[in-house]
Amino acid sequence: MKQNPESVSKTLIKHGILGVECSEKRKSIRLEGELADWAQIVKAGKLAAKAGYKGVINDIRLAGFDPPAVRQPETRDASLEGRAPDVLIIGGGVIGCSIARELSRYKLDILLCDKESDVAMHASSRNDGMIHPGIASHPGTLRGDMNVLGNAMYTDICRDLSIPFERYGSLILYSERWFGLLSAPIFAMREKKFGIEGRKISRKTLHQLEPNITDEAVGAFEYPSSGVLSPYKLTAALADNAIENSASVSLDTMVESMETEHGRITAVKTNRGTLRPRVVVNAAGVFSDVIAEMADDRFFTIHPRKGECVILDKKKGPLVTRSMGLVGLAQAFSDTKGGGVMRTIEDNVLVGPDAYEIPLREDFSTHRRNIDAVLEKHLPLIKGFAKSDAITYFAGIRAATYEEEFIVEASETVSNLMHAAGIQSPGLAAAPAVALKISQLTREILAREREVLPNEKFNPVRRTGPVMAKLTLEEKQQAIAKNPDYGIVICRCEGISKGEIIDAVNAPLPAVSIDAVKRRVRPGTGRCQGGFCGPLVLEIICEQTGKKPCEITKCGGCSNILEETAPMEVSP
Repeated sequence: MKQNPESVSKTLIKHGILGVECSEKRKSIRLEGELADWAQIVKAGKLAAKAGYKGVINDIRLAGFDPPAVRQPETRDASLEGRAPDVLIIGGGVIGCSIARELSRYKLDILLCDKESDVAMHASSRNDGMIHPGIASHPGTLRGDMNVLGNAMYTDICRDLSIPFERYGSLILYSERWFGLLSAPIFAMREKKFGIEGRKISRKTLHQLEPNITDEAVGAFEYPSSGVLSPYKLTAALADNAIENSASVSLDTMVESMETEHGRITAVKTNRGTLRPRVVVNAAGVFSDVIAEMADDRFFTIHPRKGECVILDKKKGPLVTRSMGLVGLAQAFSDTKGGGVMRTIEDNVLVGPDAYEIPLREDFSTHRRNIDAVLEKHLPLIKGFAKSDAITYFAGIRAATYEEEFIVEASETVSNLMHAAGIQSPGLAAAPAVALKISQLTREILAREREVLPNEKFNPVRRTGPVMAKLTLEEKQQAIAKNPDYGIVICRCEGISKGEIIDAVNAPLPAVSIDAVKRRVRPGTGRCQGGFCGPLVLEIICEQTGKKPCEITKCGGCSNILEETAPMEVSP
């Protein structure tokens, strides 16, 4: 039952949140005012989300906080001026790239743009790569339904895209027997509702499956459909295959504003010219509410949720075979689970993530206290782990709404706008299902003006070169005989050849920065973290692109690896 704004205001006051004005805006509740604590602002949004509105527009300001400017591309040109694609997709994460590939099954002019220098530079390269089984979501939620549907699609998708994928399975561990007794009926209900295979297992069975688990865990719930893959490899592969099927990708392209007339987007202004798309798909991640505001269709707010992870050396990979985390009753049925320990697709061990609310949408820094807390929480689960096994850390930002629900729908007020927003965990697992839904809705809108025909040339199979580290000796010899560059090892930690790096640089979506190459073929992800192979990768990029070393960046923008200086004058 929907509350009126006065009732929402009283609820906030009851919880000690003062000075907030509440009003209705279309079908949403809007909060305005100023508070001194970000936690209070988030709490206000979550309380308002229970008031029965479509969404929460949280415009409460944080006192004394001046938000940093959004990172913008340096490029300004007119390369896109006047272009009128059938579909403009804003956002080059796994959601946007999945949508682009799905729509490329049809005869459509598709343009995907992203403000960064590569795809997968935000949440899609900053997560654990887990394809969740769907047991964590509440029945009846879009989040849960799309998780389960997307999970089932990954076997075929990864086969077609040549992306390594394994269903290692996952374990929800518990340390108190009462947890197993109380939660078993709830998990059983969810298994039945979603059609998920699962079982409760004893300590004995648990230790048979994972012999290195310590005695801290007394039992577990096992879900064999859980999988793992590389999220950044997947995103790049989706983009490549979309391009192979006639979609276009424009990087370093930022949407700056929109024009609407009579409830329709008529123009989208970017740093590379003004576009006039027939349909716009908002897949902008943490900036999806900003894009919605540009189209005068903001009915939700993204509150950034940060998580930090640790990667352990491959030598520790054999100690675990699945994804697992120790949870209590509160965690098991909350929106964040507190992370855990998992075997990655590349045979490292990932620890984390944690989860905490911040006001910053592009803060990818890591902090020692958080990393230490993650390690102290999870390392005791497994025998043989130590802090010295850590080789790197990273952080990501989840695009959570206050409703903690996915938004995958056509706009109710703008006739040619689609939203794929609020996609947080398990967004990676749900991505194929989100793409299916958005594709259907988009085609329905376009069909009002003309027939949308299948692309008879669509090929779901991505063209790829060999992955040398995964080949047998005979297969390696055959590959090297065809192309000697596959026999030149550049990254010793990961066994990556010069030929594989050349393939990445010359892919349909070229990898022309150090990190872009890293996302495709992983040089620099081993123990040395690029200390030895980094200069060689830079040299190969120069060879293939014709650029000077000082023009090559780490991650686009002003992140140049080398600086060109004037020759030093030497006195006689």
